[in-house]
Amino acid sequence: MSANERQVLRALWADPGLSRSELTSRLDLTQQSLHRIVDQLVLRGMIRLGPPHPAAGRGQPSPTLTLLPCFAHSWGVSLNTDDLGIALMDFSGKPLVQEQHRLQGVPRKVVLDRLTSRIGELTAEHDIDPEACLGIGFGIAGYWVGGTRFNSPLPLKDWALIELGPLLSQHFNRPVWVENGANTSAVGEAMLGAGKIHPTFAYMSFNYGLGGGLIQNGELWRGGNNNAGELSGIFGPEELDNRPILQSLVALLRKNGVGPSHVGDLARDFDPDWPGVDQWVDQVMPAFNRLVAVLWSVFDPQAIVLGGQIPPALASRLIKRATIHHGSRYGVPRPAPRLLVSELGVNASALGAAALPLRVCAL
Repeated sequence: MSANERQVLRALWADPGLSRSELTSRLDLTQQSLHRIVDQLVLRGMIRLGPPHPAAGRGQPSPTLTLLPCFAHSWGVSLNTDDLGIALMDFSGKPLVQEQHRLQGVPRKVVLDRLTSRIGELTAEHDIDPEACLGIGFGIAGYWVGGTRFNSPLPLKDWALIELGPLLSQHFNRPVWVENGANTSAVGEAMLGAGKIHPTFAYMSFNYGLGGGLIQNGELWRGGNNNAGELSGIFGPEELDNRPILQSLVALLRKNGVGPSHVGDLARDFDPDWPGVDQWVDQVMPAFNRLVAVLWSVFDPQAIVLGGQIPPALASRLIKRATIHHGSRYGVPRPAPRLLVSELGVNASALGAAALPLRVCAL
């Protein structure tokens, strides 16, 4: 794909149904160049022409353009400490499949075999061409240490500190892009959620631990060592027990005789009236407020999105209790980010992972 072709495809991903004349006004391309690019993309089967918008003036109205969904597809996989997410996305960016599977304590080989089997079943169910697969995006909990190696939490020790890229590519016989799971969540949010309105935002990923992803002007910002967004690093050893992590919430709920025994079940079964929920919120609010203050002061996002495996009702409670100090000078405050609950829910990481092959190959 040329840079100009990518410009056209990305514009149509973000705003399907644009006409050629509208594209010309949005992109730094001459009308002649744009017509040539569009003709080539139509010939390659990547976009299709649709009926023109109602004529607004003289001359022949320009046809509308959309990405052709069946041209290609990609898979997204997210691996958390106790569950596996699967997403299938067509070329237009539409999610065709979103699934969650419990896999706590299952060996890596068994996980891969089950994943291969399920991808085969879904390929047949949705009647898609296996050869039209651009690849697989794979999001895993843990921080990056080099190559395609990630230092994952203890429940994922079987996946930690090994070169996942070659292993997964060989297993699936497909190109595989491996990324931190909070980063893939942020990518999903950028393309399908809050990023449509707020191109620069921070994503908080509440899981077994606490991670994050930073999106700057629509693009993932990894930092100098590829670990931007490791939010737990803000806290010292004596503060770790008071971080807003779901592992501690599950433990507190179990102590009160309620709730699920696994983080992956929280979002599905959550009851805001469970004994222990208020105690957990009280316990983690100072740390949460500090996280918001640090992200606001250092990254200056337009929004901070709460996602990962956190139940939406619990995320809303954190937002309601948050204290943001809007200090002002001469009566003029510093613009503060909006605090938002992710609308993609627990599937954000798998959806973002599915978007990675599309972004690398075409957008």
